[in-house]
Amino acid sequence: MQTPINRAAQNWVLGVTALASFMMALDAMIITTAFATIRAEFGSPVETLQWTVNAFNLTFAVLLLTGAALGDRFGRRRMFAAGLALFVVASAACALAGNATALIAARALQGAGAALVMPLAMAILSGTFGREERARALGIFASITGCALIIGPAIGGFITEHFGWRWVFWINLPIGLIAIALVLARLRESFGPAAALDIPGLALVALAALAWVWSLLRGNAVGWASAEIMAALMAGLVFTAGFVLWELRATAPMVPMRLFASRALASGMSASVLFYAAMYGVLFLLPQFLQTALGFDAFGAGLRLLPWTATLFVTAPIAGAVVNRFGERPLVVTGLLMQAIGLGWIAELVSSAVTYSALVAPLVLAGVGVSMAMPAAQNAILSSVAVAEMGKASGIFNMGRFLGGMFGIAALVANFSAHGGVDSAAHFESGFAAAMSLAATLSLGGAIAGCFLPARRRTAGAAAPQDA
Repeated sequence: MQTPINRAAQNWVLGVTALASFMMALDAMIITTAFATIRAEFGSPVETLQWTVNAFNLTFAVLLLTGAALGDRFGRRRMFAAGLALFVVASAACALAGNATALIAARALQGAGAALVMPLAMAILSGTFGREERARALGIFASITGCALIIGPAIGGFITEHFGWRWVFWINLPIGLIAIALVLARLRESFGPAAALDIPGLALVALAALAWVWSLLRGNAVGWASAEIMAALMAGLVFTAGFVLWELRATAPMVPMRLFASRALASGMSASVLFYAAMYGVLFLLPQFLQTALGFDAFGAGLRLLPWTATLFVTAPIAGAVVNRFGERPLVVTGLLMQAIGLGWIAELVSSAVTYSALVAPLVLAGVGVSMAMPAAQNAILSSVAVAEMGKASGIFNMGRFLGGMFGIAALVANFSAHGGVDSAAHFESGFAAAMSLAATLSLGGAIAGCFLPARRRTAGAAAPQDA
């Protein structure tokens, strides 16, 4: 995109892209405190309800890199507006859903719309501002998006409590329609290099993810040694291997496997997938625990997530500022150990009739820890590639983030169902404690992966990465 000649045009681009990103981030978080109400209305088990999140995560993750390529080929503004329109239509379908199946299908469409909007928002914003102004613009963009992540659960709880859960989705219509009008009125069209679409890679990674999650979803119900689960696991292995082999030989791969030769990228991605798996799984179950076991209403549950979510606002900027001084490894390892301790602490507390006040300290500990790890891991991944490949590396990071979240929700729900249920507060507590133990284990695995990040050494007064 050609850089606008005046500041006002740049500000419009920043405002419109930030508005779109805010809506996507808000939608991802606002539903978390509505899960218990949706479950009660539809009479759906937790295993089914998880697909209201995982359907979104799956389509978003696997279509993310394709969304960027479509914008490059057919016009970023045009496809950005199309993604917003799809998201608005899908939001209306969510609000009108009469059963869990319809809601899940609509959430999958929302994910497809978000997969167009998010990468193109970053591309449009980056192309609008020159190098010297880009960091400031991206910082404002990230701050606005971060606010949605922090306040989303509380807003979702307030809307659910006072207007009903369907308004969690209806709220997207006026925001989305305003955003579309501003995109068409204020943004210029731009194109990127015409890259081939990796349709086989897209299909293989989607089928692999679906097979793995299906095995986790159905294992408790039909038996982990059943033919169905064995077939799903085998399909997951075959499709995963097929994806890797295809990406190695494709002329324009969506995920260039050569990038994983970098220790920083490989270990950073491993740590990220594991800690996002823990975080998304906790985010799915914790609001339901606060409502089902501790008796808070939806708004009260959302407010009581703030000791965990609000740490991102304080800790992440500090971690981002000091990462070049201390290196990524100490922040990732220390942060994920803190998250593991915090979640393990919660697992121990829950087993003995916990009160909310006892959860505050471990929630803050886990929140500060993961808020340290997130910017450090992302910095390690993006810094491991050449400038020309940062867009591809960012897409891979976000793809791994959402697939990790998808697997984390499925794994924690499977563990929850194996040890508890929703028929009583005591039974919910048992399942929740087991799920938190698994989340702590995943976080510990992320810390171990972080140990393999390259260390930094001082060279001529500056911090430089080194494979050591």
